[in-house]
Amino acid sequence: MKQDGDAASLPVCFVSSHEGFLGSIKKLIKDFVVTEIDIHGQQVNTAAPTPAPHCSEKVSSRCKQDFQGAEDHHAFSADCRFDLTISSPDSLDLSMILGPAVSEQLEQFVVSLRDDVMEEEGETPGNKELSLGSFTDKYQRANVHRAVRHRFPFLMTVTIQPEIRVREDPDYRELSQLVTEEEAEDFFRFIDAKVQDSSYTFHPDDNKEHRTAVHHFLNRRFGKLVETKSFGEQERTAISVRLRERGRPKKRTADERKEEDVYTAFTLCKENLETLEAISYMAATLGVLPSDFTYAGIKDKRAVTYQSMVVKKVSPQRLMEKRAEFEKRGMRLSQIRSVAEPLKLGRLQGNHFDLVVRNVRPHGADDAHTGAEKQRHLATLVEEALENVKARGFVNYYGPQRFGTGQGVQSDHVGLALLQEDMVTAVRLFFSPDDGDDPQSQAKRHFLQTDNAKESLALMPVSKARERLMLRALNRYGTGPEGCAKAWLSLPHGMRVFYPHAYCSRVWNEAVAHRLATLGHGVRQGDLVWMQGADYMDDNQESSTAKIHVVTEQEEQQGVYSLAQVLLPMPGNTVKYPENGMGTWYRERLARDGLESCRFRVGSLKMNLPGCYRPMLANLCNLRYRLQTKEEGAGGGEVLTLNFDLDSSCYATICLREIMKCDP
Repeated sequence: MKQDGDAASLPVCFVSSHEGFLGSIKKLIKDFVVTEIDIHGQQVNTAAPTPAPHCSEKVSSRCKQDFQGAEDHHAFSADCRFDLTISSPDSLDLSMILGPAVSEQLEQFVVSLRDDVMEEEGETPGNKELSLGSFTDKYQRANVHRAVRHRFPFLMTVTIQPEIRVREDPDYRELSQLVTEEEAEDFFRFIDAKVQDSSYTFHPDDNKEHRTAVHHFLNRRFGKLVETKSFGEQERTAISVRLRERGRPKKRTADERKEEDVYTAFTLCKENLETLEAISYMAATLGVLPSDFTYAGIKDKRAVTYQSMVVKKVSPQRLMEKRAEFEKRGMRLSQIRSVAEPLKLGRLQGNHFDLVVRNVRPHGADDAHTGAEKQRHLATLVEEALENVKARGFVNYYGPQRFGTGQGVQSDHVGLALLQEDMVTAVRLFFSPDDGDDPQSQAKRHFLQTDNAKESLALMPVSKARERLMLRALNRYGTGPEGCAKAWLSLPHGMRVFYPHAYCSRVWNEAVAHRLATLGHGVRQGDLVWMQGADYMDDNQESSTAKIHVVTEQEEQQGVYSLAQVLLPMPGNTVKYPENGMGTWYRERLARDGLESCRFRVGSLKMNLPGCYRPMLANLCNLRYRLQTKEEGAGGGEVLTLNFDLDSSCYATICLREIMKCDP
C-alpha cells in the first residue's frame, strides 16, 4: 500500500488497490473548472454554464461523510482559522494603483528631491510638484492619498479636483534636520495613522538644547494633535509623543454611516489568476482596501474558478460600472446584489469540479490488447478505479499547491525556518529562485548574490506583491536578523502564517502515510475521533479539542468506528496527539527538525498556530464520468471527463492521484 517517494514530494500511500491509469490534467485552462458550493449546497455560478457530460454516465449519489474540512481545497485553509485579509496599507502597491509609468515618475521625483536636499544643504525646499493624474472616483483618490503618504511620508498630496499633485512636505524637511531621516519618516507615519491612545518615542538624546528645539517644533506644527514630554535619566533621556485625548469618537454623518454599511455580493469568475491577485487589482480600481473584500475560500490559479465574494463600501451600481474593466484582466463578475454582511472564511460546503484528463492510457505497455479490446481494457481500468474511490474514498493529503509548485525551495522549508526563529535563513529561502531566467528569478538571484534589496526591487516584476513588500522592508531596515524580521512583518498576517502552516501540513501528510503503513486500515486503540454527535465545525479551538475522543481497546475490538472517522492533528499549541504509536511519531518527527520544545508561537512575527484536526480520509460525491475514444484533443488519445463534489479543504489533484495511482 505504501511506496517510497522523493522526500520533497507527497508520500505515496493509497487506500484502494486498483491498477489505475496514466493521463494529463490542465493541458488547457478550461480543463480544470472549480465552482464553489455555498453553505446551502448550491453552486455559486447558477447563472453561468459549465461543462457537463451529455452521454451515458455513471452517477454516484453517495452521501457526504458527517465530517467536513473548514475551508477551500487550495493554498490557504481556514481549518486552523487563519485570517487572510490584507489590512496593511503597505500591501497597496503604487505600481498597481497609479500604473507602472506614473509610479516610476514618482520614484524619479523622489530621487530628484533627495538630490536637491544635498545641494541646498538645509536651505528652504523648492517648489517642485508632480501630477499623478486625474481620478474622477473619490474612493480611488482617497486610496492614492493614503498609499502615497504611507510609502513616502515626506510627501504631501494635494487634490485640485480631479487631479492629484504631490510635493515635498516642508514640515518633514524641518524635522529631518533635527532628528534622523528614519525617525522623521516613522513620526509622520504615526501622525498620519492617528491611532487612538498610540505614542511615538524618538531615540534617546543627551543634548537638552536639542531636545528643546524638537519640543518647540512639534508643539508649533502639531500641538493641536499631540503632546510631548521628555523622560529618562541623563544620557538616556528621550522625547515621547502621544496623540491628545479626543474624547468620544467623532460621530459619523448619515452619509458616512450609509457608505460604511454598504455590502455588495457577487460571483467572481477568473482564469489563470490567483484570488489575492484578483482582489488587489479590484481594490486598486475601486479605491478600497483589499481587506474590504471577503470570501469563503481561495481558488486555484491555473483553472477557471467561480467563487462568492462580498465587497464593503462599494454599491452594486459602482461594481457594475467596472465590470468591463475587470474583464480585461481575466475576471468576470455576475450576480451582483446588495447583502447585509460580509462573507466569512470557510463558509462553504465544498467545491464542484469539472475536469478533463487527456491522453488516458494504461500504466506500462499494453501489448496484450489491440483495437477494440484495447479500448475495452482501458474502459475497465477507468471504471474499476472510479468505483473503488467512490466506495472507499482517498487519503486526505494536503495538495502540492500548499508547498509551492516551482523548482525553488518549497514553502514548508521557509515555514520551518520561521518556527526556528531563524529570520535570515527564512528570507534567503523565500528568495530562492527557480532554474529559469524569468524576471522574478533574475531578481531573486540578484538579491542572494548581492544582498542589494534596492536593485533587486527594481528588477522584481510589479505583479509580485509579496516579494516587493519584502524587498522594500529589507532596503529600509537592512538584511540582518532585525531587518529580516521587519521584512516578514511587512507581509499581511495571512501571508506570513501561510509558511509555518505549510510546514505543519507537510508533517500531517507524513503522519497519515506513517499511520496507514504501521497501523493499517483499521481503527486502533489510542486513535482520535470526534465524539458521537459532536459538531465538527466549531470556531472555538478549545471547545473542539474537548470534543475529541480517544478510542478505547473495547471500541477497537467492537469496531465502533470506521477509518473515515479517524482524525490526525495538525501540529499546534492546543491540539492533543494520538495515544498510541502515532503520538511518539509526532514527538520524534518534530524533534528531528529541532522543534521538540516549540510552542508554535513566533512572538516577534505575531504568529500563533493553535493546530487543528483533519480526517484521514475524504470522499468524492455526485460522481459522473465519461471516457471518449478516438479524441484528437490536446495530447491526443482517449479523454476522460470527470464531474464530482468534494468537501472544503479537500484537493481534486489528490483525489485524481488515488484514482490514477500516479501524479496527474
